Amino acid sequence: MEVKYYFSRLPKTLQHLFSCSCHRLGCLSSSIYCRMACWFRVLLCRVNSFQVELVYFVSVSFLGFGFLKALKPKTYPSFKPRDLDFFFTSVSATTVSSMSTVEMEVFSNSQLIVLTVLMFIGGEVFTSMAGLFLSRFRAKMLPNVEEKVASVLSSRSSSTNNDIELGEVSVTVTARGTNKSVSANPESENMSFPCRKNMWSSDVRDPNLVYNSKKLLSYVVLGYLMVVQTAGTALVYVYMAVVSSARDVLRNKNLNLLTFSAFTTVSTFVNCGFIPTNENMMVFSKNSGLLLILIPQALVGNTLFPPCLRVFTWLVGKLAVKSPKSRYYVDFLLENTKEIGYLHLFPSRQSWFLVETMVGLVVIQWAMLVVMEWSSAAFGGLNSYQKIIGGIFQSVNSRHSGETIMDISVISPAILVLFVVTIAYGNVGFTAGYSCKRRLNPDGYCEDKWYGFAGRWSDDGKIILILVMIFGRLKKFNMNGGKAWRNLS
Repeated sequence: MEVKYYFSRLPKTLQHLFSCSCHRLGCLSSSIYCRMACWFRVLLCRVNSFQVELVYFVSVSFLGFGFLKALKPKTYPSFKPRDLDFFFTSVSATTVSSMSTVEMEVFSNSQLIVLTVLMFIGGEVFTSMAGLFLSRFRAKMLPNVEEKVASVLSSRSSSTNNDIELGEVSVTVTARGTNKSVSANPESENMSFPCRKNMWSSDVRDPNLVYNSKKLLSYVVLGYLMVVQTAGTALVYVYMAVVSSARDVLRNKNLNLLTFSAFTTVSTFVNCGFIPTNENMMVFSKNSGLLLILIPQALVGNTLFPPCLRVFTWLVGKLAVKSPKSRYYVDFLLENTKEIGYLHLFPSRQSWFLVETMVGLVVIQWAMLVVMEWSSAAFGGLNSYQKIIGGIFQSVNSRHSGETIMDISVISPAILVLFVVTIAYGNVGFTAGYSCKRRLNPDGYCEDKWYGFAGRWSDDGKIILILVMIFGRLKKFNMNGGKAWRNLS
C-alpha cells in the first residue's frame, strides 16, 4: 500500500518541483537582468567619449587583425606577413594613418575587403555619427543625467538655452504684438511661428528641441556618408571599366574592379591614403579623369566636411516639403550649432572661412609645385593637362589623404618643406618607399620595397608607432587643454 501511495503522489511531487524550479529560474533571470541593467547604467554614467573611442579603436584593431591573420594573402604560401605586421596594418587602417610595413599587393581580395571595412568604420565621419547615436542612447537610458549635463552646458553658453527634457510637453505662447496663440510643438501641421529668435527662446520652443534636432542630425550624417561613398564608388567603377589604360592596370595586377573602386573611394574619403597598388596612384598619373573623381572625395571627407554637411542639411530641409517638423529641426540645427555641440557642424561664417582657407592653401601649393617641378622628373612623361590636374591632386593630398602620383624622393627640397608644413597637423602618409640606392652603406642583401620606411623598423619601434597611431587618432581630445586625457584616470 505504501508503494502504491508513493507512486500515486509522484506526479504531483514532480509537478511541484518543476513549478518551483521554473519560478526560481524566473526570479534568477530577472535578478540577473536587473543587475546587468544597473551595471550598464552605472557604466554609461562613468565613461566619457574619450574612453569609449579608445576602447573602440583598440577593439576594432584587434578584430581586424584576427580577420587579416585568418585569411590567406595573395602571395601565400611563398610569403605571409608576420603577426605584428598584420596588427600594424590593422591599426593603420582603423586609425586612417596610412602607414604600412607590407606592400599592398601582398593582400588578397578578401583581406582588401577587410581593410576597406576597417577604414570605413575608423573614419572621422563614421565615428562622429556613431557618437551622435550614442548620445541619443544615453539620453534615453539616463534622462536625468542628460538634463543635468544640458543644464550645465546651457549655463556656460553665451546664448539663452533650455534644459533637455525627454517627455512630451506642449507649450502654447502668445506671439509678440498679436493675440494669436502659437504652438511650440513641431508635430503640428499648422504651425505659425512669430520669428526665429522668439521661436527658439527658452519660454517658447519645444522642450525636446535639442534632442530631436540631434536625432535628425544623426540621420543626416548617415545619409551624407552613404550618398558620398556610393556615388564615389560608382564613379570610380565606371571610369575603370570604361578607360582601357586604367582597366589594364587592374588586370595586370590581378585586382578585382569592384573591390578596387570601393577600397580607393573609402580610403580617399577617410583620408587614409591606402591604394591597392604598390605604387599608390603613380601608376594612374596619366588618368586625369580618375584623379578628378578622387579630388572631391579627399576634400568632402576631411576639411570640407563641415561646409558640405551644412549644405547637405540645408538641402534636407528644402526637400522636406511635407514635414514642417523636419524643417523646424533643420532651421534650428543651422542657426544654433553651438548648442547642438556637434564638432563638425559649423556656423555659416566659419564654414565660408574654412572653404576660403582651404582653396587658398591648395592654390598656393599648386602654383609653387607646378612652377618649380614643371620640367622635373616628378612630372616626367606627362603632358601639360596631366601636369595641371596631377599638380592639383598632389596639392590636395599633401594636406589630406597622402595619395601621390609622383616619386616624393625626386621633388625639390623647397617643395618638400612646403609639404611638411602643410601636413604638420594631419595624418598624411607620404612615403618614398624603401630604396637600397638611398642607403649610406649599401650591401648586397638589400631589397627595394614599396612600403614605407616603418617597414624596416624593429619590432619595438613598430609597437611605439602603433601607440602613436592610436593616440594620434584621438587628437581631437587635446582641445580644452586636454581635459579628456586628465579625466581618463
